[in-house]
Amino acid sequence: MDTAVAETIAPFDLHAILKEGTQSGLIPELREALQRVSEQLDNDFREGRSAGELLRARAALIDDVLRHAWETLELPEKRIALVAVGGYGRGELHPHSDIDLLILRDGENEEDSRSLESFLTLLWDLGLQIGHSVRSVAECISQALNDVTVLTNLIEARLLLGEQRLLDAVAEGTQDTEMWAPDAFFSAKLTEQEARHAKFGDTEYSLEPNVKGSPGGLRDLQLIGWLAQRHFGWSSVAELTANEFLTDAEATTVIHGQEFMWRVRYALHMITGREEDRLLFDHQRELARLWGFVDGDKLAVEQFMQLYYRWALALSQLNEVLMLSFDQAVLQAGTADAVLDINEWFELRNGYICAKRDTVFEEYPGALLEVFLHAGNNPQALGIAAETIRLIREHRHLIDDDFRRNDQNKQLFLEVLRSNNRLTRQLRRMSRYGILGRYLPAYGQIVGQMQHDLFHSYTVDAHTLQVIENIRRFLKPENDERFPVTSRVARRLPKIELLYITGLFHDIGKGRGGDHSELGAVDARTFCEDHGLSRRDTNLVEWLVRNHLFMSAVSQRKDISDPDVVQEFAEHVGDQNRLDYLFALTVADINGTNPKLWNAWRGSLLRQLYTESKRALRRGLENPVDKQDWIAETREAAAKILEYRGFTESELSSLWQQRGEDYFLREKAEDIAWHTEAIADHQDQSQPLILVRNGVESSVANTTQIFIYASFDIGTFSRTCSRIEQLDLSVHDARIYHGSDGMSLDTYFVLDSSGKAVEDADRLRHITTYLNEKLSPETDSNAISTRLTPRRVRSFRLDTETSMRVDPAREVSVLEVISLDRPGLLARIGEVFVEFGVICEAAKIQTLGERVEDVFFVTDTDRQPIADEQLAEQIQSAIRDTLDSQESH
Repeated sequence: MDTAVAETIAPFDLHAILKEGTQSGLIPELREALQRVSEQLDNDFREGRSAGELLRARAALIDDVLRHAWETLELPEKRIALVAVGGYGRGELHPHSDIDLLILRDGENEEDSRSLESFLTLLWDLGLQIGHSVRSVAECISQALNDVTVLTNLIEARLLLGEQRLLDAVAEGTQDTEMWAPDAFFSAKLTEQEARHAKFGDTEYSLEPNVKGSPGGLRDLQLIGWLAQRHFGWSSVAELTANEFLTDAEATTVIHGQEFMWRVRYALHMITGREEDRLLFDHQRELARLWGFVDGDKLAVEQFMQLYYRWALALSQLNEVLMLSFDQAVLQAGTADAVLDINEWFELRNGYICAKRDTVFEEYPGALLEVFLHAGNNPQALGIAAETIRLIREHRHLIDDDFRRNDQNKQLFLEVLRSNNRLTRQLRRMSRYGILGRYLPAYGQIVGQMQHDLFHSYTVDAHTLQVIENIRRFLKPENDERFPVTSRVARRLPKIELLYITGLFHDIGKGRGGDHSELGAVDARTFCEDHGLSRRDTNLVEWLVRNHLFMSAVSQRKDISDPDVVQEFAEHVGDQNRLDYLFALTVADINGTNPKLWNAWRGSLLRQLYTESKRALRRGLENPVDKQDWIAETREAAAKILEYRGFTESELSSLWQQRGEDYFLREKAEDIAWHTEAIADHQDQSQPLILVRNGVESSVANTTQIFIYASFDIGTFSRTCSRIEQLDLSVHDARIYHGSDGMSLDTYFVLDSSGKAVEDADRLRHITTYLNEKLSPETDSNAISTRLTPRRVRSFRLDTETSMRVDPAREVSVLEVISLDRPGLLARIGEVFVEFGVICEAAKIQTLGERVEDVFFVTDTDRQPIADEQLAEQIQSAIRDTLDSQESH
């Protein structure tokens, strides 16, 4: 689709360039000419010249190179045609894009075949990326009949050399209405687009979008061009506008949006030196510099990506509108409209909500909200018609302060949130068409706002709507298996719309500086009060927004096997109603942050915290668990299990007298029984006892437990973490107990590289054998992992942050480490512990994208907290230096 801009670049004179060359032979001369012109085009790009003109200039240069090579080799121009197809056929050629050629032949000729082989060899020797096919006219027509992609390439074919009649014959043969009739072609290309969008997550807002293939990318614009040309014979934006498929404003968006995407793609090719269409993290920073962005309140890269996302969204919206228009013009052509009346403002036409007249929104601005209510609640509605979407966008400026103060409009918005049908789809439409950002100005500020890390997979607005979609999923029976507890909790919430409101506001304060939870809580309270919610409901929403990260932080950063931790959490929550809402919100939030972040382990931690807190609330916050009673109950339960295995009370007393209270406080009875039986049967105390069991057998669901019973050694933690990583496992929790007999009982909860428990019996045996061998006293080497840091993680720089405080209740120091994730991290921290005589009593390991937020509960060699502030700082400094110096290498 031609979107030419006014600026032009004078064509390059290849013959003049060659005369200035070294005259050292055809290939060196052409290669030198290509290099010189490429450098000139790149310089023009950096000086701000139009990317569209640069692409056309490069395509014209390649035209000349091919013609020059053809003529120099004295190839025939009869019985043959050299045809440019694909992007090259459109006359758009990026620095390292493939040069797609079709060679049409009229019959077989051995001499012609040798000549063509020499021609193609010459092009490859020039370093050109050639994609070619050699076919007869009949073969072209046959393949186009069977493959819509071949037909699509031929739509943009143009002759470079040879006989025009051959290309004309192909054009005539592929224009036959029996070959991909308009409705079949449209349906096939729409299916292609849906599959392509699904490949890229069906979102314009992926972390590392593909400027060509992602929704809102160049391929979406190319699809519009193919459909317009195939069905109507239109090849320019002007023709789409003249025939009322595009408004003037939309045409301007197409022209400038395509130029922006061209510039991004050109820059990617230029800085990488290859065909690269992915906006990878390191490329994003380079492009931000090229665009002149600098770090301020937002990072330069975040400013650039917000610009990219806004253009991608605008182009995606236009693609949507035009697909609906083509559907009406192609698929619905010749059929009578099916019209159902809705009210005085809207009707259902061919399954789509239509405004009855162009002045509907001027007459009744509240219809800007009501239209989404009809689209959601009418089971026959497939969506909103293209012309009505245009009217919505043209009149969204009517949503101003007066509109937002209107009580009727407030009730309409609440009705949308209370809708039982297709709520998320309507909120996404409201966001795409600019209505949600106008009605909630704070939401408008987060549209397209990215967070430059690996933790957040979506922009803030996309994440917000994903959270609401997750809440909706909890209410559907098909998701009961994945979210069994959350689904039951969500269904009994008295007012589910309060959770939707919380979802809308939980991250709305991001990007404004300060604590986004506090800023969002203020906005949420204002919204609730303005929309007439009761004081009780308002207080609940405000509290949920302010505390939406609390449950996740406690479950993953604190020892939730400690009844004191559970009691403290329950006291903060206060009642069962808040707990239910917070639990459902937390699960929805984690799942909406990053699809890879949620796993069965995180789910089990949240369920454990929810269940224990529920018991604490039922028992009464004024009646906390007595630790001695807890310990006695655990010992009694473990003893009952072991009684059936032949253990006597005196035997258990002897085995358990070396164990401290903390062991019975934090471990489950079934695990204690498992440990005790194995220790009793372990004869050689000089060798470690290694026990491994999978997530099905484990008392902590959805994880693999590794239990190690061995003589205490201050370096065991470092060595064990290193060996576990060598097994391609990740530690998520560690509990370490030191007996009075000099023995240590260590439990590590691990997951494999896919975030799941190990369940394969052979692999479990291998883990046991490997650790028995590598943790033997005869094996001294630590063997810290030397694996490379993943490419995505290497794109980030994060200086290590540490903090240390004394927890007087548990009599330990709590060390927190925030750092860039990388192989061997835990083992290196463990080496620092050895250097300073620090004993790790427990650890909570949390990976959040490219960063880790780990918590270690440590003591000195006397099992006392590290109270010396100078020593505490030395330990932290050593950890920071160790990890950051590793990163610098």
